[in-house]
Amino acid sequence: MHYHDFMMCTSLRQFHVAAVVLAATALVSAQTRIPPPPNHYTPAQDVELGRKAAADARQQLPIMRDDAVSSYIDDIGKRLVAAIPQDLRHSEFQYTFEPVNVREINAFALPGGPMFVNRGMIEAAHSEGEVAGVMAHELSHVALRHGTAQASKATKYEVGQVAGAVLGAIIGGGWGQVISQGTQFGLGTAFLRFSREYEKQADIEGAQIMARAGYDPRDMANMFRTIEKQGGSGGPQWLSDHPNPGNRVEYITQEAQALRVTNPIGDSRAFQQIQGHLRQLPKAPTTEEATKTAGRRTGGSTGTAGRVPGGRIEPPASSYRTYEEGNTFRVSVPANWRELEGGTSSVTFAPEGAYGEANGQNVFTHGVEFGVGRNETHDLQTATQELLASLAQGNPNLSRPSGFDRVNLGDRRGLRTTLSNRSDATGGAETIQVMTTQLRDGNLFYAIAVAPRDDFSSYRSVFDRIASSLQFTDH
Repeated sequence: MHYHDFMMCTSLRQFHVAAVVLAATALVSAQTRIPPPPNHYTPAQDVELGRKAAADARQQLPIMRDDAVSSYIDDIGKRLVAAIPQDLRHSEFQYTFEPVNVREINAFALPGGPMFVNRGMIEAAHSEGEVAGVMAHELSHVALRHGTAQASKATKYEVGQVAGAVLGAIIGGGWGQVISQGTQFGLGTAFLRFSREYEKQADIEGAQIMARAGYDPRDMANMFRTIEKQGGSGGPQWLSDHPNPGNRVEYITQEAQALRVTNPIGDSRAFQQIQGHLRQLPKAPTTEEATKTAGRRTGGSTGTAGRVPGGRIEPPASSYRTYEEGNTFRVSVPANWRELEGGTSSVTFAPEGAYGEANGQNVFTHGVEFGVGRNETHDLQTATQELLASLAQGNPNLSRPSGFDRVNLGDRRGLRTTLSNRSDATGGAETIQVMTTQLRDGNLFYAIAVAPRDDFSSYRSVFDRIASSLQFTDH
């Protein structure tokens, strides 16, 4: 080769290398930078919250003890974790990946790293990249610490309270658990039902993690299309917890164009093998069926220590106080009533002396409980009947409803029925008014008003005023 030709080739190679470097730099600069939002919690607290909630999840969800599926999900998870950018790494975080034997298309990740992937999501995917897309999205919520950042915006809670609420936001269903377990309402929904802003951040950060891990980020957009198509009439659970920010497919595709996929991963034979393996297994239950089974297995209610309600109850104050409950609703109640810890998705307001414990259950003799339970695509009346059936299981003296009145609850169409019962706390007759409606995500919102039968007529106007003060904020 002549010197001139050699120098020309060398120059061309140098130009090519420089061009690649410049192109890579341009790609990096073209990526959307996602800074973690403000957060009142420490990374160590994220880990503690996730560890406690994960332990409860393993008790209440049917974790698949299947080495093939577990290893497959773990391999994808570790590949994605290795692609988390350095500025979002937290040495305290412990990422784990476990498959759940339920049929809904869903996955969730807890603060600090534990991730649970539904069998239904693996079965619905068309490629390994689609599975990786949902996992990368969930991983981004953890790395950006969205759970505790969102809770920080709501209010400050003790770490122990938060752990139970995290699980409540995930599992929902199991009416006995919704009504009896103890933590503050709204925190669960604040924790894992992310804002549209956080959803978009997780989409974009997840796309970047996918590209670094060798996956085509467009597979994330493809999976979201699949989720929307297969969600059914009531909408898939994943989308109720992860609201579409709008133009989701478009902006993920646009972000993908600015990314370079490192060491691309082709069609995985392992993915086909895992789907074939799952087809040979018995059909997975719904989350609702699985959590009911878990409730029977663990004995349902845990109850908290407390006194039996009794003594003189002050009449409701004429002045009212307004409470904001998470991102779901606000309500006004008599100023001399207390806000009490309720279920993982419930809150109770009652006067002094009207609440406590009886037969291992948290009970109240005067007041109102508000709560939310998962509605597995049922209509309002069917979901309400399921709620009443669950109440009857824990209250054998509860009368059957004679029928439903149509009412407005907040700004929503609702149902109302009145029941009679014999109080576990006092042994006396009590009247119970149940009102229900549906939230924007399709889940059931309920209000249960209770007073002794002899006092109910004087409390009815109070309950009506409380119900009329309801304002829903689940936009």
